[in-house]
Amino acid sequence: MFRALRNGWRLLRMAVSFARHDALFPLESLGIAPALIAWARLFAPRGDTRRPGERLAAALQDMGPSFIKLGQALSTRADLLSEEVAADLARLQDHIPAFPGAEARRIIESELGQPLAAVFSSFDDVPVAAASIAQVHFAVTTDGRDVAVKVLRPGIGKAFEQDLDLFYWMAELVERTQPRFRRLKPVESVRAFADVVRVEMDLRMEAAAAEELGENFADDPNYRAPRIDWDRTAERVMTQERVDGIPIGDRDAIIAAGHDPHEIMRKCAEAFFYQVFRDGFFHADMHGGNAFVDRQGTIVPVDFGIMGRVDEDTRGYLAELLVAFLRRDYHAVAEVQFRAGYVPPDQSLETFAQACRSIGEPIFGKPSHQISIARLLAQMLRVTEQFEMSAQPQLLLLQKTMLMAEGMGTKLNPNVNIWELARPLIEDWMVTHFGPRATVSRAAQDLAQGLRRLPRLIDSLHVVAEHERRKAERDAEQPTQASRFRARFAEVVAILALIAAIAAWWH
Repeated sequence: MFRALRNGWRLLRMAVSFARHDALFPLESLGIAPALIAWARLFAPRGDTRRPGERLAAALQDMGPSFIKLGQALSTRADLLSEEVAADLARLQDHIPAFPGAEARRIIESELGQPLAAVFSSFDDVPVAAASIAQVHFAVTTDGRDVAVKVLRPGIGKAFEQDLDLFYWMAELVERTQPRFRRLKPVESVRAFADVVRVEMDLRMEAAAAEELGENFADDPNYRAPRIDWDRTAERVMTQERVDGIPIGDRDAIIAAGHDPHEIMRKCAEAFFYQVFRDGFFHADMHGGNAFVDRQGTIVPVDFGIMGRVDEDTRGYLAELLVAFLRRDYHAVAEVQFRAGYVPPDQSLETFAQACRSIGEPIFGKPSHQISIARLLAQMLRVTEQFEMSAQPQLLLLQKTMLMAEGMGTKLNPNVNIWELARPLIEDWMVTHFGPRATVSRAAQDLAQGLRRLPRLIDSLHVVAEHERRKAERDAEQPTQASRFRARFAEVVAILALIAAIAAWWH
């Protein structure tokens, strides 16, 4: 009851804030607390000429850091909002006023347990970047290395926990009262969002992500992650190598430095492919300001707070889906999604393939460099209600990353499609991992694993049978209906265990 009262009051404040920007339409579409939303509508201005997405972005910006993050996450959900609104949210800026340098010094000393002068010979009080969760200061270590120091905002953890509780409460309310939204898995979507945010709140996790990405590209001359200074890193402070390079979104500066934008774009496409399909671990916030081109032409990403993971099966489905779309094979596109379980099996494969064609052909009728796979996938979500498809929250980060990759590619070379550059790598990966030889190899590995499990299953069968035999012996002196039932139950258990052993053998 207390939670409902607390979040009901916060929902009221949120509705009034949205109303002041005439941006109540998301809350109205959810159908929760209609009387409250109708009352908040009284605060809406008249004659606001901004687009709906612009009004919603402004409202979220005013609500603070967690709402800014939520808006960026919603920018991938064209199934919930129109494509125009999603595009406006994608431009939502994660920039808020910096907190004082003196406060940053206090946090660093508290986290590292020693005076700032003991770890840094110089520290710039004015941050070079300030976002919703943290800000970054340049510094020089006592051993003379140029570094960037990321410091978490004071009190940000508590503020996010309160907002996350509100989001969970609203998602639970929607699932209980609005059955038509259940396939979109609102609670699971909030949980995925919360997982990302909580990782961002611990800068040791971000440092670990940077190091893992760096290890994955240790032998790659075209892509690398900055080195982490673990001695100067803690929960609310992260110190890393200062990157000396050109923002990858600044095409003119890249050309002036003597680099070929097309070659840089090719390296981006390869790096994206390797992260998603080879490693299943990718940088999920790759906008133009979060990667640099150094003097050697190597791409160096920064800001590892948002990372994504994709399991091997999902990677296979994604590769098939992407290649099928590029080949305009809509029957294959439909088959992939049926096999992945994204579309219920009682739906018509042919009708779904026709729906995919209706989405794909208008896009593929354009010049190659104007084709947006990320937009195509977003439009596919519009048919989810018709085919009773469930949302896939684990893919939202990837969809967002694909959109960012396309935007970055367009800035570097507007006449080339980044997915066409990655297509040969994806097709080769498909042959290597899903061709006949790979299929036989996986079957052999599964058989070997089944054989290794077989002795344990047989031992378990023996233990269960022996246990039931002793029970039967004890009951033999006084045969009752219960003892006969246990004897039969023992037979059933033995048969089931044998079936499990045979299944392990074949799988």
